[in-house]
Amino acid sequence: VLSASLYTRGHWKCCGNVFLSFAEKLLVLTVATEETDGFLRFMQSANYFNYTVKVLGMGEAWKGGDVGRSIGGGQKVRLLKEAMEALADQEDLLVLSVDSYDLIFAGGPEEILRKFQKANHKVLFAAEGLIWPDKRLADKYPSMRSGKRYLNSGGGFQKIVSQWNLHDNDDDQLFYTKIYLDPLQRQTLNMTLDHKCQIFQNLNGAVDEVLLKFGTDRVRVRNTVYDSLPVVVHGNGNTKMYLNYLANYVPNTWNYEHGCSHCDDDVMDLSQLKFPNVFVGVFIEQPTPFLPEFFQRLLTLDYPKDKLKVFVHNNEVYHEKHIQKFWEENRNVFNSFKVVGPEENLSQGEARNMGMDLCRKDATCDYYFSLDSDVMLTNRQTLKLLIEQNRKIIGPLVTRHGKLWSNFWGALSLDGYYARSEDYVDIVQRKRVGMWNIPFMAHVYLVKGSALRNELKERNYFVLEKLDPDMAFCRNAREMGVFMYITNRHDFGRLISTANYNISHYNNDLWQIFENPVDWKEKYIHQNYTRIFTENYLEQPCPDVFWFPVFSEKACDEIVEEMEHYGSWSGGKHEDKRISGGYETVPTDDIHMKQISYEKEWLHFIREFISPITLKVFSGYFTKGYALMNFVVKYTPARQAYLRPHHDSSTFTINIALNNKDTDFQGGGCRFHRYNCSIESPRKGWSFMHPGRLTHLHEGLPTTNGTRYIAVSFIDP
Repeated sequence: VLSASLYTRGHWKCCGNVFLSFAEKLLVLTVATEETDGFLRFMQSANYFNYTVKVLGMGEAWKGGDVGRSIGGGQKVRLLKEAMEALADQEDLLVLSVDSYDLIFAGGPEEILRKFQKANHKVLFAAEGLIWPDKRLADKYPSMRSGKRYLNSGGGFQKIVSQWNLHDNDDDQLFYTKIYLDPLQRQTLNMTLDHKCQIFQNLNGAVDEVLLKFGTDRVRVRNTVYDSLPVVVHGNGNTKMYLNYLANYVPNTWNYEHGCSHCDDDVMDLSQLKFPNVFVGVFIEQPTPFLPEFFQRLLTLDYPKDKLKVFVHNNEVYHEKHIQKFWEENRNVFNSFKVVGPEENLSQGEARNMGMDLCRKDATCDYYFSLDSDVMLTNRQTLKLLIEQNRKIIGPLVTRHGKLWSNFWGALSLDGYYARSEDYVDIVQRKRVGMWNIPFMAHVYLVKGSALRNELKERNYFVLEKLDPDMAFCRNAREMGVFMYITNRHDFGRLISTANYNISHYNNDLWQIFENPVDWKEKYIHQNYTRIFTENYLEQPCPDVFWFPVFSEKACDEIVEEMEHYGSWSGGKHEDKRISGGYETVPTDDIHMKQISYEKEWLHFIREFISPITLKVFSGYFTKGYALMNFVVKYTPARQAYLRPHHDSSTFTINIALNNKDTDFQGGGCRFHRYNCSIESPRKGWSFMHPGRLTHLHEGLPTTNGTRYIAVSFIDP
């Protein structure tokens, strides 16, 4: 439990410009033995308000005990005693003693002086609603009708700290408490507590009392119980994470008018520096869709590859073929490339420890970049942007498409799991843009190598009790006082869902149209598809026969591979048990989408990507996007070379070419008899769309060599 208190050596004078003269003589004393992230934040807030701060104990070994878990802190009192003795001749000096690791200023010196004068006491300590460290002393506190009753230690001044003759690891708050509880000393020292949080706001036991008050220039913390605006905000006890949340705004970190005011502080300019060495830890801990695309995005990061060393932990036998292919094609691209496979039988925590330790032990490693396989970094500048922010731990915001699921938590519940902070949704949706101190992140983050060799120098940070590895790492970082930041200043990419990823097919990503629609579209839809709507990018080679791009090369290849892997082609027979009635009038050598359990996905493809084109070319017709017959046809000279003239049992039909003429086959095409119009050079990935009944009698022209594949749907039968 840490402290805050005020003491004036002289006497208050009544009027005029006293406040300004006293402001010049306000001295802030704080004890800090090292420059932690919390200390630097404290100094930033102090400098913003132009406080005069004297730091005591910097560079000394801390001997005051583990005050985060138990009693202690006596070393602070000893240092304050020594400092106050040196100030003995400054009668008009107002001294403010505060902690620095978990405390910020929300207002300036003039406000403190004004409120201290109003309190009309010589010594003012912070107050809180919880008693520490000796609950047995509760009955000895003066009774009161309202306000916080118990002392929160603030440092000792002259008549108080001069009494200190204990050890560095004795408890400072108990020392001050006993003085305050002595009625004679309390009266002699003219001592009181800030019962209604006019100056000091201790958050322990009071989180529900405070909220943010946004102003034009800065943000304040408001105590709703006492309707006060405290000047000093202290994250004592288990409220340090809540202080981090408040400090994302207070005093001027972020507001609605100016946005993020600290995002460009202490940044690195990589254009003026040699690029740092980065160790990239890639973790494939479960079957992951679109893994080849993940590796391709890693390869295309805009960062010198000779500065990147790559460590891959693969826990899935299924993905060994993907990693092997990438390694064979790119093994000489990176500075080094190391793979640890499932045969090593490492737990996820052990693997993450191993990856991080490779950077820790390498003196040339400037940064460690942890990257899970379910992260799609669409921003090629991601690594540069993170390095430039110059934070010990920072991650880019990535979310699941169209959802609030992201790679960070804005708050934690009492049991250490997810809780939604007030600003979580606005950060995820980028309604508030900045750099945010948060309690938990996962999936992708950058850690300074210097932090791994100092604050985070222990090897085991990912294995802790029964916690998931990322929760264990973040808990260790929090306990070491290392701030973790998430930045949403740029659009970095997205998380993909690994849930329900079935790896029993030949090309499993084809089935991801529901779970990961954006990645499915990027992989399988033709790059010129959107031009259909923006540039009218389609053709009409025959009357009411529309021709447009829809599938990528990859989609065509994988659909063909999937069908050949299944292998049960119908043979083009009239007898067909797959259809109602068991007889096909105009049979083809085909496999139905239903046979490979792909009909649901295919119908969704029709609704998402074919229906909008239907509305464009057949104005006024609104399709249901439903088809009973969805199949891939295989034309070969030996089995079935052509298809006789026929009408389709559909309102309209799509016919998508799945391979290339001249390269894969010769001949082929489609002839529409009513219009005496033929299309003899189908394009891979392009689809015909034409009416099925009455007007468009058509035939499949003979395939003379090779194998031709097409995907067909009879839509709105």
